[in-house]
Amino acid sequence: MTWTLAGGHNEAVPDATWTNWAREQRCAPAAREAPRDEGEVGAALARAAEKGQTVRVAGAGHSFSDLVCTDGRLLTLEHMDRLLDVDRDGARVRVQAGIGLEALGHELARHGLAMENLGDIDAQSLAGALATGTHGTGARFANLSAQVVGMRLVTATGEAIEIDGGEDLRAARIALGALGVVTELTLRCLPLFTLHRIDEPRPLDEVLESLDALVAGHDHFEFFAFPYSGRALVRRTQRTDAEPVRADPRRVWIKEELFENGAIAAAGAIGRRLPRAIPAISRTITRLAGREERTELSYRLYASRRAVRFTEMENAIPREHARAAVEAVLGVVQRRRLPIGFPIEVRFVAGDDAMLSPAHARDSCYIAVHQFRGQEYETYFRAVEEVLEPYGPRPHWGKRHYQSAATLAPRYPQWDAFQAVRARLDPERRFTNPSLRRLLGD
Repeated sequence: MTWTLAGGHNEAVPDATWTNWAREQRCAPAAREAPRDEGEVGAALARAAEKGQTVRVAGAGHSFSDLVCTDGRLLTLEHMDRLLDVDRDGARVRVQAGIGLEALGHELARHGLAMENLGDIDAQSLAGALATGTHGTGARFANLSAQVVGMRLVTATGEAIEIDGGEDLRAARIALGALGVVTELTLRCLPLFTLHRIDEPRPLDEVLESLDALVAGHDHFEFFAFPYSGRALVRRTQRTDAEPVRADPRRVWIKEELFENGAIAAAGAIGRRLPRAIPAISRTITRLAGREERTELSYRLYASRRAVRFTEMENAIPREHARAAVEAVLGVVQRRRLPIGFPIEVRFVAGDDAMLSPAHARDSCYIAVHQFRGQEYETYFRAVEEVLEPYGPRPHWGKRHYQSAATLAPRYPQWDAFQAVRARLDPERRFTNPSLRRLLGD
């Protein structure tokens, strides 16, 4: 994002909208700023208070929800993106909150360290990924925020506070940007390690029948179920002592660009014009998919490039209901003949103690549904929410959903505890917008 600076500080001229990656969320903030240090963050908050403006912080814009959108003051931490300190023996690092996940992976590797787990894309900023509860997959591994052991937070008064434990940290690890501006983070890491991954198509019935064994038997397991095809693409990943092998760039290009992006994009374009062709398209794609093995450093293998524009909804349910929930989602697609060609992504995450974590206090299965940009999605997403309701779904905060404070509060055992921390750190609700008023019940 390019910021046009004006005046004696780095406030941007309010002459353009902010737009997310999917190009479906946009807003026209009254002012935009890109502070370069904690002092400039405090000054930006002081200007907002003087003008009676609310404040939101934008990361890389890879969320599908409207959490960022504001007509107040919008900040970005893109200039606050440095690795500040490395404790290699203790496997701890201190970083500025605006660093991107891809850059963080490279920086950690230079020092012989790695994140314990990552999601399937690394385009997000660290702070944005943490604030929304971003996760990877692996029954023994919690979401990314569980790797945070401390942070600095600039509150609405402009005061920078250190948070290193207790209720404040459990509230701040996943806070939707509602407590203040996170400027620095201390992360628990691991020594740099290698992963061995196998991708292959399998009959969906076979995958669901052996689901518990597949989840328990691999460090990281996920699958992509294609509606109408009866097939799934399975991804099994193990940690290994083997030496990493840099993949042939041509093979990576064929898989990621030609198949994962090109074929999926073509399927979306055809399906948009010929919805009745979608079942045949899904069956063709799964027939074309082949088996692939890779052995690489973890930060190079977790993430894939996503060039196809789409919108997404994702919900976390108790892990023991995974099979029934997946069957329910596929069932409603087929019963209602919904024109869905995008695969359903299923991942597994360990429970954690962050107050607003979708996996709070329960091992979870995440079920993500997608629709191509420009195609109608609400019918599908609402139908999925409805069939998942018996399993107590908690939405991924960075994805689309149709919940409000009234429906969310009963699903989070420490909802009131989070609200108490918020009332103490931001009593005047400086860090709010219409999205948070709906979600947190201002």
